[in-house]
Amino acid sequence: MAGGKRGRATAVVAVVGILVAAQGIAPAKAGARPGQAAERGAGGGGQGAARSPAGGTPGDCCGGPSSWTTGDKSALGTAAGTASPLWFTVAKGVTSEVFYPRVDVANMQDMQYVVTDGKSFVDLERDATEHVVSMPDEKALEYTVTNTAKNGRYRITTTYITDSGRPTLLARTRFLSLDGGQYQVYLLANPSMAGGAANDTAAWDGTGLTASGTEELFGSRTTVVSALRVSTGFVAYDNGYSGAASDCLVDLRAHKTLANHFDSTSYGNVVQCGQIPVGRDTTFSVALGYGTDARSAAAAADGSLGGGFDTLEQAYRRGWEEYADSLKAVPASVAGDERQRRAYYVALMALHAAEDKAHRGASVAGLATPWGDVVNGDGLNDGYHRVWGRDLYQQATGLLAAGDAAQAERMARFLWSSQWISAPTPGDGTTYPAGAFPRYSPVSGVSGAAPQQLGCCEQLDQDSDAIVLAWMTGLTDPATYARVKVTAEHIRASGPATTERWEEQYGRSPSSVAAEVAGLVTAGAIARANGDVAAAQQWEPTADSWRAQLDGWTRTTSGYWGGHTYYERIDKGTDPNDTGQICFDEGCFYEHDVVDFGFLELVRLGVRGPADAEVARSLAPTAAARDGNAPMQVTTPGGDVYFHRYPHDNYGESNPTCAGWPANGPQRFGRLWPVLSGERGEYELANGRSAAVYLKSMADAANDGYFIPEQVWDRADVACFGLGRPTGSAAPLMWAEGQYLRLAQSIDAGKNLETPSVVRQRYGS
Repeated sequence: MAGGKRGRATAVVAVVGILVAAQGIAPAKAGARPGQAAERGAGGGGQGAARSPAGGTPGDCCGGPSSWTTGDKSALGTAAGTASPLWFTVAKGVTSEVFYPRVDVANMQDMQYVVTDGKSFVDLERDATEHVVSMPDEKALEYTVTNTAKNGRYRITTTYITDSGRPTLLARTRFLSLDGGQYQVYLLANPSMAGGAANDTAAWDGTGLTASGTEELFGSRTTVVSALRVSTGFVAYDNGYSGAASDCLVDLRAHKTLANHFDSTSYGNVVQCGQIPVGRDTTFSVALGYGTDARSAAAAADGSLGGGFDTLEQAYRRGWEEYADSLKAVPASVAGDERQRRAYYVALMALHAAEDKAHRGASVAGLATPWGDVVNGDGLNDGYHRVWGRDLYQQATGLLAAGDAAQAERMARFLWSSQWISAPTPGDGTTYPAGAFPRYSPVSGVSGAAPQQLGCCEQLDQDSDAIVLAWMTGLTDPATYARVKVTAEHIRASGPATTERWEEQYGRSPSSVAAEVAGLVTAGAIARANGDVAAAQQWEPTADSWRAQLDGWTRTTSGYWGGHTYYERIDKGTDPNDTGQICFDEGCFYEHDVVDFGFLELVRLGVRGPADAEVARSLAPTAAARDGNAPMQVTTPGGDVYFHRYPHDNYGESNPTCAGWPANGPQRFGRLWPVLSGERGEYELANGRSAAVYLKSMADAANDGYFIPEQVWDRADVACFGLGRPTGSAAPLMWAEGQYLRLAQSIDAGKNLETPSVVRQRYGS
């Protein structure tokens, strides 16, 4: 399906190029975002375009290719309850992806204002303003974004919420002229309906702007329709095709006013805009409603506008405040520091927000596509809008620590009811055996998912995490145990070699073996609770054996770093001192020279004691290891401590071009992962030492919306981003949010709340 849409988009680009060239408009560049002519080179090329007549359908079908938006979200929100299946995100000061009716289906690429004086300039809000993000209430996922024009002419202040009872995004905007000038303001929307932009339609319905798209999604035909309304009404409007002369931004840049007034489009990559009547100081509300047809979408938008922003804002805040207040009190470890406390509340709310409203327990890894601004947006893209079992485990244990046992249990139930593989199932280039879990799945689980939507490879740590989570949440009933038994036996028979937690290499790794041992031991505990002692007596000795053999498999004594003795990242064989190699984009290296901090999972999961000598001996050489970019451990001038995943990681930006991972730029390196600071903090806590610096480091990594990102920048001499500041990777990363909650609560408890007691008791750790 996605391939077909990309093919169609490529075909129509040539047609659009011919059409717009005839009118003197520069065609869209491949991969550019719709409606952003500054990036497409369309800003000045349209000066010679003929003005289109009012009404009708534009003849320059069908628009250029599209892309998603940056992964660094500075705001996101949804109602705390389940009645409104809509999620919004904000990036670079403007609305980015909006999800409906599931948290894994995006229907908008971006939506923002265009400002012009009608004669000398046309500003795109995202590019022409400086952005400041704030939270009116630290216990509600409500954000206010203040965008001030770089030229000092105006200020746009927008507060975002959702209607708690309807699928509507509500935004209250104040437009203020700072220089006394009179300006025209247009609301520019780039729909991406039912997960992609290539086959959408747009229209004027007599009151506002509507868009629609229908796609085959997750085994069924899905139609999504949006209705865009403004409290003042639109005084002019246009529907057109991205990058073509009918694109309203192209039109505005050509004429400094809206010349086109097309009523509707046929299928293509559409953009639409409406003029909002403003004076020198005007406040208005925007409602973006969704439904399965035009009537329900319009009813949502109109109903939300009629409900009044103030009333709906109070209900939205109240829902989130009640949720936050229902859990454990904010821990002392963060209570006294505003940044750390806000990061804590936001982590709580982000994890609750990541859960789908219909498929309970299914929480996505993030509401972002890392470096999405270079990822094709014509069709549905996985991004991080999928459920990884590993990430779900990390989120659930964070919520358990914070007091939300109910959502953690729903997560465990989702794994065993919707993601568990009952019979051989095709994945992306693989077949998952019975008892396995896929790399990831849609929020609806395995049923109805295409092979590509289940990913490439099984990872036994994810299988094991599901068992551990079942034990931690008390999900030990006979029906669940029947499935746990199949999975535990599968792990016993096929482990310990597996694709490791970074999903890139196959072999024996300390982190995977730690999870497998913990999984088998907790499976034994569940078996005993169900009277199946014989099964427990099979799995527990296997766990003991793998634990005993781990050092022989993965602890080298001939490595390059430090004193030559430490845990490797992974070994494809069973001899960590041989000449086996592991390969990356930049070349191949000896396995015993490639490290990561995955061995700390041995302590966190209770497989080894906190004072284990080999774990402690591996710390310094792992921290000092480096590649051509930076050492594994980086300490900022402010004292924050961060870690890379492993040397030669290429999942990040390019040093010379700053382009993100999908763009395949030169000298591309993975950057620092704040979640690893949290893991190190848990290790220090287990040893009775302070973990405060690691908790602070995670909070300091948070962006303007207090979201903890997947990666932060790792060097001061290449200034793509600020040292220790978020990159274009995913923010928030829900795994990191769960880690932050868990570490904060563990510090107060004086012990690691993640460590399974049955594992700790078995190994005396």
